[in-house]
Amino acid sequence: MPALEATFLQTWSAAMTVADAHRTILAVWRIEQPRLITSLARMLRDVPLAEDLTQEALLAALERWPATGVPEKPGAWLMATAKRRALDHLRRSRMLERKHDIIAWDMEEEQRAMPDLDSALDDDIGDELLRLIFTACHPRLSHEARAALALRMICGLTTEEIARAFLLPEATIAQRIVRAKRTLSESGLAYETASGEELSKRLSSVLEVVYLIFNEGYTAASGEDWLRPQLCNEALRMGRVLTSIVPHEPEAHGLLALMELNASRTAARTDAGGEPILMLDQNRALWDHLQIRRGMQALGRARELGGAGGIYVLQATIIACHAQARTAGDTDWSRIAGLYTELAAVLRSPIIDLNRAVAVGMAEGPEVALVIVDRLAREPALKGYHLLPSVRGDLLHKLGRYEEARAAFEAAATLAGNRREHDLLRRRAAEAADAAMSS
Repeated sequence: MPALEATFLQTWSAAMTVADAHRTILAVWRIEQPRLITSLARMLRDVPLAEDLTQEALLAALERWPATGVPEKPGAWLMATAKRRALDHLRRSRMLERKHDIIAWDMEEEQRAMPDLDSALDDDIGDELLRLIFTACHPRLSHEARAALALRMICGLTTEEIARAFLLPEATIAQRIVRAKRTLSESGLAYETASGEELSKRLSSVLEVVYLIFNEGYTAASGEDWLRPQLCNEALRMGRVLTSIVPHEPEAHGLLALMELNASRTAARTDAGGEPILMLDQNRALWDHLQIRRGMQALGRARELGGAGGIYVLQATIIACHAQARTAGDTDWSRIAGLYTELAAVLRSPIIDLNRAVAVGMAEGPEVALVIVDRLAREPALKGYHLLPSVRGDLLHKLGRYEEARAAFEAAATLAGNRREHDLLRRRAAEAADAAMSS
């Protein structure tokens, strides 16, 4: 963490505007939030309260740092502030329940024993973050609310970003999160890792959350950077832990395979300036072949356990087709299209249909794929999804319909929340415009 903090501090100067300071604070916050919530949840045994107190620490930073400058150790500052808020809360309520006295005393002793708060931040949180996800995925919460709550607490995603991930209205996601936090608070649900039957009840939701955390790291919904490697690495770590907790669950191995195979392309996915490089243009020599082998081993184990038809195993099988192709031209697009058809039979989703259209376009031609994409344009869930016009623009460009392609890429850029993706789509729109002028 110190290296990351040093990077942020290098951006600070006396000439910084309040807006610049807020952007720096939010960048630090995205890194530190999971550790803050996890630490306080472990101490307070109350997940919603832990999140509230970390939010208070953020507000304190937003009030103070623009005037005083970013502290030398911003993560430690946030942790110390959040812990002070926790102590204040416990002192106010200690007359209600004697155990709060004990917790507060333990926390004060811990603070005296740890003068270097950076060391505390750098402690390996081990399974604590996973325990937080298991708590957020409690069966008493609705299935729909579990992932939204976990993404809010662990990834620090905004309600708008979570809504985009689920292709749902922002108000719907906001209501789910509020209800879930109220249920956790009113029911006194423990901060715990489930076991036995309780673990089975929560496992599918936990796998979904880990997958969504990885996806946010793999292609960030918003912000300045296309990738958030810290989230990918955290999801991979939790995926490996899950395969040890449930070694006979094929979908756990399938999810790990999917993440390993996708992550193997990380070094080739951006250029030196952080701009995206699409898969067909990537230098495959930069793909991590050791990670590909690990992914293939996990996929093989999932199949041995009888999980060939699981949603994560099918997706991992699709990514394996890319990983095993020595060149882009060697890719078996017909098989990929067939696998997407199998996946759509298990999990109905317009995004799966859109991905199938891409594969069909590569296997059978852009005309066939465009029919599928135009039909998907009537799907309400895809109305604000930027990849729909992006795929349409690519197909139109291949068909030589450059002016229509330009309009599609412009529409996609307007919908994209991530700056890198927005810029890429604008470049593609400009290329289509140039092609229209010269045709």
